[in-house]
Amino acid sequence: MARQAFFSFHYQHDSWRVSKVRNMGVIEGNRPATDNDWEAIVSNGDNEIEKWIDRQMSGKSVLIVLKGENTAGRKWIKHEIKKAWNDGKGLLGVYIHNITDANNEKTGKGRNPFSDFKIGKQKLSDIVKTYDPPYNTSAYVYNHIKENLDDWIENAIQIRKNYG
Repeated sequence: MARQAFFSFHYQHDSWRVSKVRNMGVIEGNRPATDNDWEAIVSNGDNEIEKWIDRQMSGKSVLIVLKGENTAGRKWIKHEIKKAWNDGKGLLGVYIHNITDANNEKTGKGRNPFSDFKIGKQKLSDIVKTYDPPYNTSAYVYNHIKENLDDWIENAIQIRKNYG
C-alpha cells in the first residue's frame, strides 16, 4: 500500500535531489508548489505559508525530511516537524547530500534537524530514525532509498504510535 507523505526540504538547495526521490514511485506525496505558486504564497506572509502547509499535510500519514547540507534550523522545516509530531504523523529523515543535482554535484551532509526538538527530556533525534545511505555514488544512494523507503515509512508510523 502506497502511503501519502509530506516532504520537508530546503527548496533552494535541494529541489533537484528531492525531485529524484519524489519520482521514485514508492509513495504518494504532496503536490509540490511551483516557483510561481511558492512566490505567491510567500508574498502573502507567514499566515498564508502556515495555511498552505496545513492543507498539504492534511491526510498525510508521514513527514519525510529530506536532509541536505542546509536543511536543519530552517524556520518552515522546524514548523513542519513540530506540526507533524503534534498531529501524530510518523516522522523520518533521509540524507540526500550524496544524490547529485542538476550540475552533477553533491553537497555536505548537514546536521540532523530533529536534534532541535525534545519530547519530554528525550531528544527527538533519539526517537525519530534518520537514514544515511551507505554509499557515495549517486545511483547507489538513489537505489538504496528506493529499495528501503517503504519499510522506513512503516517503521516511522509504528514508532510514532508508541508515543501516543
